[in-house]
Amino acid sequence: FVGVEYHKRFDRRSLIARRHYGLGHFGAFVMGEAKLIEPYYYRHSNFQNWFTVDKTDPFVYVGCHYVDLVYFITGLKPVEVSVSGVKGKFPNGNEGYLWANGRVRFENGALLSVTDGLGYPDEGAGSNEQCLNMYCEGKGKCGMIAHDDQFRGVIHSYLEGIGCAGSVYNYVNPDFYRLVPWEGPGFKPVGYGFESVEAIIKCIARMENESAAQDEEAALLKRREFIRAVDHKGLIATPANSYINELVVEAARLSILNDGLPVQISYGDRPQVKLRGK
Repeated sequence: FVGVEYHKRFDRRSLIARRHYGLGHFGAFVMGEAKLIEPYYYRHSNFQNWFTVDKTDPFVYVGCHYVDLVYFITGLKPVEVSVSGVKGKFPNGNEGYLWANGRVRFENGALLSVTDGLGYPDEGAGSNEQCLNMYCEGKGKCGMIAHDDQFRGVIHSYLEGIGCAGSVYNYVNPDFYRLVPWEGPGFKPVGYGFESVEAIIKCIARMENESAAQDEEAALLKRREFIRAVDHKGLIATPANSYINELVVEAARLSILNDGLPVQISYGDRPQVKLRGK
């Protein structure tokens, strides 16, 4: 069993949006924008040793989560990717793409703009800045999905600088991962970041338990049946239901290393990416 940790699939707002989109309550996705700007202090972390131009970029690192999220909500496959980057130097002198902007075209013609970087001010109230806005076409009207993932309604102002990058005034995200008091000993992990990992581990355990009492051949068939059901449900990301994003990442790297030229994605028996016109 291979589980891919795309935790945004487990965010309640994502699950709600997926259900309503599937019921046709928004119409068909046509235009959107996503943004995730990580803190500036990342430049002083171990990022400077591996986040180099020859290895990765902000779109591949974190923008891919929003591409998967749009696919998760709508079921639409990306067919073309164009990514441009802005290079800069880390404190240790290594060169990296510190900013990136991508445009993803989906199979119905819809467009998603994705902006990412390592530059949210350390003095800012949010530990980062992130959002997703999707506009949809209906019959004689439009629908909209808007997720503000930076400010989730909680503000803390500490006596000391214990917040992100030593900040005092903070927008706190209670939804992703927190340790909270509960009826048992110690503290309990809660949030969709934890639930995503928990779901994968519990899924593996359940698969093993359901096939444990069977002989080798029957157990293999049972595990395969179990995995197909998980693939089809599409909540836990697996190779079968998230491979489109592997193609997006491959296309993004090909594009950014060719100054933003569009890269087409083809599916079928032999999925592949190639520069448009090549």
